[in-house]
Amino acid sequence: MIPGASTIRVVEAGERTGVVAEIQSRFGAGRWLSTVQPTKDDIPTIWVEREKLRETLRYVRSEIPRPFPMLFDLSAMDERLRQHHDGLPIGSFTVFYHLFSFERNQSLRIKVALGGESLSVPSSIDLWPNANWYEREIFDMFGIRFEGHPFLRRLLMPSWWEGHPLRKDHPSRATEVGLFQLPPEKLVMTQDALQFKPEDWGLARTYHDRDSDFDYMFINLGPAHTGTHGVLRLVAQLAGEEIVNIVPDIGFHHRSQEKIAERQTWHSFIPYTDRVDYLQGVLNEMPYCLAVERLAGITVPPRAQVIRVMMSEFYRIASHLVWYGTFAGDVGALSPVFYMFNDRERILSIVEAVCGGRMHPNWLRIGGVARDLPVGWDALVRQFVEWFPSRLDDYERLVMDNPILKQRTVGIGVLSLEDAIAWGATGPMLRACGLPWDLRKVRPYSGYEQFDFEVPTASNGDCYDRAVVHMLELRQSLAIIRQCLDSMPSGPYTSLDPLATPPLKHHTMQDIETLINHFVGVSWGPILPPGEAEVSTESSKGQTSYYLTSDGSQFSYRTRIRTPSFAHIQMVPLMARGELLSDLLAVLGSVDYVLSDVDR
Repeated sequence: MIPGASTIRVVEAGERTGVVAEIQSRFGAGRWLSTVQPTKDDIPTIWVEREKLRETLRYVRSEIPRPFPMLFDLSAMDERLRQHHDGLPIGSFTVFYHLFSFERNQSLRIKVALGGESLSVPSSIDLWPNANWYEREIFDMFGIRFEGHPFLRRLLMPSWWEGHPLRKDHPSRATEVGLFQLPPEKLVMTQDALQFKPEDWGLARTYHDRDSDFDYMFINLGPAHTGTHGVLRLVAQLAGEEIVNIVPDIGFHHRSQEKIAERQTWHSFIPYTDRVDYLQGVLNEMPYCLAVERLAGITVPPRAQVIRVMMSEFYRIASHLVWYGTFAGDVGALSPVFYMFNDRERILSIVEAVCGGRMHPNWLRIGGVARDLPVGWDALVRQFVEWFPSRLDDYERLVMDNPILKQRTVGIGVLSLEDAIAWGATGPMLRACGLPWDLRKVRPYSGYEQFDFEVPTASNGDCYDRAVVHMLELRQSLAIIRQCLDSMPSGPYTSLDPLATPPLKHHTMQDIETLINHFVGVSWGPILPPGEAEVSTESSKGQTSYYLTSDGSQFSYRTRIRTPSFAHIQMVPLMARGELLSDLLAVLGSVDYVLSDVDR
């Protein structure tokens, strides 16, 4: 059963440990579970033996009462340089599964240690189809193999790349690997690697039937195609005009943000989070700062929480407006994008007045925000919230009521609720299938529980319903901003915790110890205690999470970034199968993705 709005509840601490007891009761603690690991995020975390992994995953996927039907994330960690093991049964590498149960409103993390020459685990594609890309990403980044994976090959890096970027012995800077050169023979090799061979992906070139034989057509879209909104390549297998299958090719925008996080201090990585999804500003910074604060045990003041919420909703509107206009353009309506970009410019003007930046604000800080709201901020915000509703009314008539747009989107790219969960859909993608699941409501953070807003849903899960959810969310974000405006608390805008804020400047002029601490805190950054913490937030496109591992230094030992665009682009072949080629851009546009969010 999938819960509706009336069954959503906050999970109690006893229930978080209860799932571990259920697993222990089923398999026995001593010979099955290696360790139950305490974490700063209170997510039940268990270590299992490699030989018992498949059976454990199958049990929690479908056999345990109130099961965990969603594989939310799957990644790995190179443990070879980790100093603080805390008695954990770690090997050279660790593979971890982040599972989620909607009925429990609970996460579960399962880890397996790998060592020696046998860096392999069994594939879980038959349990969760979205494991496909996650397992390929791990193989690409760490060199860990997944037995039984049908197409185990690199995902983000080119096939000719040497090494595995997220291993600790792989260089993290271009200056460490020498000048990149592309001699003629290597150029030929790289071009050959881009040649699409259907047999490599299990696709037939010819259709054979007792009544007819014909050749499939393979059409290449991208990576330089206006309809892909970035460097994305799609190879479509066609029977006439009908889409039989699609093979997405990603990684052209890959910058290894997770590798960069290992060389930046906790504070200095904040600007990099803005580049993960360059449309949603502080919505990128929120999960990272919350995860660091969870690791450090820092409490954010109420005023800073409300400021964070208000600016997050401004960026949610700005991101949705870009999606709204470009989606209309994808199906043939050219005017809306110009109107909506003009409205977005008004938002960015407010953002600039508050944050100093626009697309990349670098505004949130560990423990709060960079500075207090400027004089006159309330007048700017009030003017916008009074002006914007009429614009939304115009867009609803112009776009959503347009009969041509309805013909192009209603009943196209249908996604069932069961498939959405199995493939890891979150955000508007999931809510368009009928499930009112919004982390701001069901697992509130940064004070969202204090705000009155609704969670828009639809029922058909098609392209039009995804647009409906986006459109309704614009109004809800506006309502939250209005409440922030009317109820902004007084008080500090950042925590005075020494891990978050250097000593006050006037104190540094009084004693040398405070001056030293100020210098070290600013130049080196805070040193966080060893531990692990993951925080998920509701970004504009779905759930974004940062899973941070501290080894007791000023740097992150491992930063795992789970983005919604990565999960959703993997679902495009499922939604487009059986549709016409002319419908592909409507399906693709309805997903609401950013390639930097896919590739990281």
